[in-house]
Amino acid sequence: MHLHTWLIYLIAITGLALTPGPNGLLALTHGALYGHQRTLWTIAGGVLGFVLLMALSMFGLAALLQASANALVVLKWLGGAYLIWLGLQLWRAPALHLTAVAPTALKPGPTLLRQGLLSAISNPKVILFYGAFLPQFLDPAGNLWLQFAVMALTFALVEGLVEYILARLAQRIRPWLERSGKTFNRCCGGMFAAMGTALPLTR
Repeated sequence: MHLHTWLIYLIAITGLALTPGPNGLLALTHGALYGHQRTLWTIAGGVLGFVLLMALSMFGLAALLQASANALVVLKWLGGAYLIWLGLQLWRAPALHLTAVAPTALKPGPTLLRQGLLSAISNPKVILFYGAFLPQFLDPAGNLWLQFAVMALTFALVEGLVEYILARLAQRIRPWLERSGKTFNRCCGGMFAAMGTALPLTR
C-alpha cells in the first residue's frame, strides 16, 4: 500500500470510527457503568469482531479479483454508491438519546469481551460496508493479504482508540450527543457521501 493511499485510508477510517454505531455506544455505556479500564474488555471484543469481518470480506474480494481483472473497478463504483446511500441514511437519522443507567454489579471481563464481540459480528451490514469500503484502497497488482494486514491493524488501532476515548469521557459525551446529535449525524452523513463520490475516482 502506497503511503498516500494509506493516509487517505487513515483519514477515512478515523471518520468512520467517529460515526455513531452499536460498538461505540456500547463502549460509551460500559464506560459510564464500569469505568474505562474494565471497558477495555468490551473494546477488545469489538475490535476482534471487526477484524474477523474484514477478513471475511477480504476472502470474498480476493476470490473475485482472481476471477476477473475488471472486478475491482466495478466494486469501487458499486461501493461508492453504497457509501453515498449510507451517508443519506445517516443524514436523516434522528439524534441519539441515551438513557441513563444506574450502576450495576461489575461484570467479569470475559463477559464484556463477549458482548463487544457479539455487538460487532451480529450486524450483517458491516460485511456489506467492508465489501464497499475496502476495494477503494486495494491495489490489485500488490500483495492483497499484506494490504489487508496493514488496513486491519490500522483500523483496529484507530477504532480501539476512539472507543477508549468514548469510554473515558462517557459522562461528558452523553449529554452532548443528545443536544447536538442531529448536527453530528449530518456531518458524518455528509462525510460518507463525499467519500462515496470521491473514492471511486482516486487511483
